Amino acid sequence: MTAGNETHATTKYPPGRYGRRREPQPRRRILTVVLAGAVAAAGLAVAWQLYVQYGPQDYEPQVQRFYNVTDDGITVDFVVRKAADQRATCSVRARSASGQEVGLAQVEVPPGAEAYVTYRLATSDRPVTVEVPACGPLNK
Repeated sequence: MTAGNETHATTKYPPGRYGRRREPQPRRRILTVVLAGAVAAAGLAVAWQLYVQYGPQDYEPQVQRFYNVTDDGITVDFVVRKAADQRATCSVRARSASGQEVGLAQVEVPPGAEAYVTYRLATSDRPVTVEVPACGPLNK
């Protein structure tokens, strides 16, 4: 093929039919950049807030096992990961088969980076599960 047979994609539209083609105005470009920056900053602020709220915690409780389940109590072994020099208190909660809370206690956790605790929780009905939903600093 020779250069004379090539088709160019620059089609001319009939004048006045589609209006005048305009280049984006600098003011609109600036507005777009400013809005994009504001949206990005807002997104980062939300991400930071969620990280602070749900990210790594100072106290991380984890139930290892529960056993000795009776109509009036349950024994739970759990570990709390925290700063080695800190004492803590944890909420221990038991639930029945219907999901209702049947036992709740605040348990002191000794110092240590990984503090292992065994606790017998008294309950008002037969529990089917136990959880340690939260731990925090020991307030004395």
